[in-house]
Amino acid sequence: MALEPTVGALTEAVSGRRWTPEEVVREVARRVHRLERRGLAPGERVFIHFGNRLEFFAELLAVWHLGGCAVPIDGRLTAFELETLARTAAPRFALVDDGTAPEVARTLGAAGATVVDTADVAADAGPLPAGRRRLDDEALILFTSGSTGSPKGVVHTHRSLGARWITLRQALGLEVFERTLCLLPTHFGHGLICNCLFPWLAGRELCVTPPFRPELIMRLGALLDEHRITFMSSVPSLWRLALKAARPPRAATLRRVHCGSAPLSAALWEGIRTWTGTEDVLNAYGITETGSWVAGTTGGPVVPEDGLVGEPWGAVIRIRRSADTAAPLAGEADCAPGEAGYVWLSTPALMKGYLDRDDLTRQVVADGWFMTGDIGLLDERGRLLLRGRERDEINKGGMKIYPADVDAVVERFEGTTDVCTFGLDDALYGQNVALAVVLADDRDATIRGLHDWMRRHLAEHKMPVRWYVLGEIPRTSRGKVNRDDVKNACAALTPLDLGRILARAGAAS
Repeated sequence: MALEPTVGALTEAVSGRRWTPEEVVREVARRVHRLERRGLAPGERVFIHFGNRLEFFAELLAVWHLGGCAVPIDGRLTAFELETLARTAAPRFALVDDGTAPEVARTLGAAGATVVDTADVAADAGPLPAGRRRLDDEALILFTSGSTGSPKGVVHTHRSLGARWITLRQALGLEVFERTLCLLPTHFGHGLICNCLFPWLAGRELCVTPPFRPELIMRLGALLDEHRITFMSSVPSLWRLALKAARPPRAATLRRVHCGSAPLSAALWEGIRTWTGTEDVLNAYGITETGSWVAGTTGGPVVPEDGLVGEPWGAVIRIRRSADTAAPLAGEADCAPGEAGYVWLSTPALMKGYLDRDDLTRQVVADGWFMTGDIGLLDERGRLLLRGRERDEINKGGMKIYPADVDAVVERFEGTTDVCTFGLDDALYGQNVALAVVLADDRDATIRGLHDWMRRHLAEHKMPVRWYVLGEIPRTSRGKVNRDDVKNACAALTPLDLGRILARAGAAS
């Protein structure tokens, strides 16, 4: 029996290893027979403890072919963190590679999983057995948090994943995805579901690299040229480094770029356009719970704007005044055009729910609508603009300040390398604004220049009252900024004596 669906070629952009579509099918078949001999049954879960290499994709399709549920795991997790996830997901198998530490393999085995090396495959697989997957079976579990506490695993079925790929094909077509590059991890939605699987399972070629390697980002232009990449997707933090350290591509093969997983400022948006040489740069909005990409700037030329997302892709967007899933979903609860509120989504690609956490699922899902936790608005043209997240919102004496708004201004300053605004406790106002910033240099003149820039572009109540100059902004394994993590990291540091620096300038003048 043939493998379903059709697949494209696979390439490791750094090592140069490449499988043709026929070789992919053969490698999948070898793994199907290995898992079948070892007794994988439909519905059983399989940890894949590595990613961003050819074997990952072969293992994923083999698990699906036999009706199993794949659980991609961040290979950088500690044994303690893996034990926590394994207790929750109870995997039948754990697939490892030569980069898996012996301690990790022992932990997975002790948790009840049969540990199998990806290199352990039959030399000659023979024909594939009949596929056993069904549309409403669990296909994928992606852990978005809780590796040290209460894990939150997003469960997708084959139906929800298929719905995402169908809607993306309808909204975006396939022409520009001829050769796709993925520099993102394959253990979360943006990198796996959309950047990789959407084009690859439609027969397009996929090139992958190890994720978030600074030395690779500094070679980005050369990689795009060498592999004649037509499409890539990534995150703002990657682009901040690439624009400063990598030479632009020269072959002019790149036709479209998506940027997602974090707010994209207008300044960075324009910078990506200039560096890549293409105007077709899209701010793609996606959430793991909705199968990642669910909206973006399509439909013609776009003027970059802070927080602009655009039109929905196979979804309906509502802006509501309440985030309460128990509240009535009546139309009168919706915000008027231009009025900010909570972003709700309805899409056929919605997750089945959080793994064994119906309580968490009920907090965000009501009658098929998903409450994203994002704050945004719909303009008169029906385009979505994001203003931040509910949990990030700073309430300064009743004045609501969205950290992303401050970030967007700081990002535009020429000497800024990275930035994260967060809230801190304030005895007078309840909360106030703090700033963590990475600068090209930390001379007093640069700091004063940034301060003057912010005074010119930010309302007084949004000005940070405490500054921290860091060597780098802490990020999660997905390249995202967790503002609470940054706040905690800064708590152990001495804030900048901004008053002294500004006073010194006044004395000198």
